[in-house]
Amino acid sequence: MKLLIATTNPGKLREMREVLTPLGFEVVSLESASRALPEPVEDAATFAGNARIKADAYARARGLTCVAEDSGIEVDALDGAPGVHSARYAGSAGVREERDRANNAKLLSALAQRGPVARDARFVCAICVADAAGQVLFETRATCEGVIAPELRGEGGFGYDPLLLVPELGLTMAQLSPEQKNARSHRGQATRALAAWLATYARQQAGTPRS
Repeated sequence: MKLLIATTNPGKLREMREVLTPLGFEVVSLESASRALPEPVEDAATFAGNARIKADAYARARGLTCVAEDSGIEVDALDGAPGVHSARYAGSAGVREERDRANNAKLLSALAQRGPVARDARFVCAICVADAAGQVLFETRATCEGVIAPELRGEGGFGYDPLLLVPELGLTMAQLSPEQKNARSHRGQATRALAAWLATYARQQAGTPRS
């Protein structure tokens, strides 16, 4: 079964491919399109809403079943910020690595301005699947709880991974191996729920008589 993954983030694409490819799904990236696809405006107030926007737009543009996700970090002491603005929290200038550094620096600065507050936070991932006509077939949401570390730790992962500390491990998400990260991350959980649904959906489609 061919699935279009609606992300331009190579880290997200890699993590989803690592879960889905061994299960027999053919993962197609946006970059594989013969022409550039217009990027939809992600103006929803929730991760789930933005995932729906992307799934609908890219599914209809490519004529393929599309898997879209929207994810980010919520920090309780910042009233849930950056939230849906996580990717462009400090602006959209620079290459991805530069934006990641700027986003992390802004988050640490914003927390420092709040003084000695609790640093509870979580990663959130919402996934939406739409068919070639843009009809929503499946949605799921998962979280990964932690606290914001006082400084960046670890060289792995991407985005806010060097800041989200898993208390029971004493390590940030960027200090985990890819296998450890996938086992507990918000995206790993959501992708496994997606894979379970896809397996059932594929069986149903295979058993549907052709007209």
